[in-house]
Amino acid sequence: MTPPLPDLILEPLVRAALLEDLGANGDITTRTVIPPGTRMEAAIRARDGGTASGMQLAALAFRLIDPALRLEVLVSDGSAFAPGDTLARISGDAGAILSAERVALNLAGRLSGIATLTAAFVAETRGTKTRITCTRKTTPGLRLVEKQAVLHGGGFNHRVSLSDAILIKDNHIAAAGGIRPVLQAVKARASHMMRVEIEVDRLDQLAEVLDEGGADVVLLDNMDCETLRQAVAMAGGRVVLEASGNMRLARIADVAATGVDYISVGALTHSVPVLDLGLDA
Repeated sequence: MTPPLPDLILEPLVRAALLEDLGANGDITTRTVIPPGTRMEAAIRARDGGTASGMQLAALAFRLIDPALRLEVLVSDGSAFAPGDTLARISGDAGAILSAERVALNLAGRLSGIATLTAAFVAETRGTKTRITCTRKTTPGLRLVEKQAVLHGGGFNHRVSLSDAILIKDNHIAAAGGIRPVLQAVKARASHMMRVEIEVDRLDQLAEVLDEGGADVVLLDNMDCETLRQAVAMAGGRVVLEASGNMRLARIADVAATGVDYISVGALTHSVPVLDLGLDA
């Protein structure tokens, strides 16, 4: 089970979402139609089945509006649920519950969608050594929690930011004058503590990387399965291999069967459908 992130890290994100939703005048609908002191009980229920993520953020949204609200999370992040399942129960001041509702559901719905889609991709790799990983194609401001949602779905994280590792892409290679110059620069300047990945899209480029050395991981970009199998044979375990590009769910099992170590999937975070969750009073 993926350990939760500290609320201290998540609070600014949730607070910003609440401030955006409340605007300059707060929840004028609730303030107008709900008498002060009205109490209610409500539940977050799943309209669809899937894998939970964002429940910690949903709970935080309610607590930031009113710390006195009583909230019980019944399905924790990383757990599977079925249509109709109750994910959480909330009771207390009606105005506070209604004011936090949309932010809580937006966060939990999007992140559960990511976790659910990730779980579907992971299922296609069963029986192989291949791991599913995300990319940096994330929603601005939500990267940390979107990557956490990938973990909840059974996937793995690629680098979180540009400062985590050296990833040499095709444009770096073009700007620097070729594969050998960029790898020579890495060997001359990079810290011995820093992991290095380089992107190739042809087998002759992979051969050049293997001959020059200096890379820990090679990203095999937009290769068909036969070319991926040849790349695995060429590398012979000397580097970690990551397949990327056009990684639709329907081809994941075939790609995993080639023997690559990782498959990176941008769609896990940039094209995910939001899971339908609702608050029922």
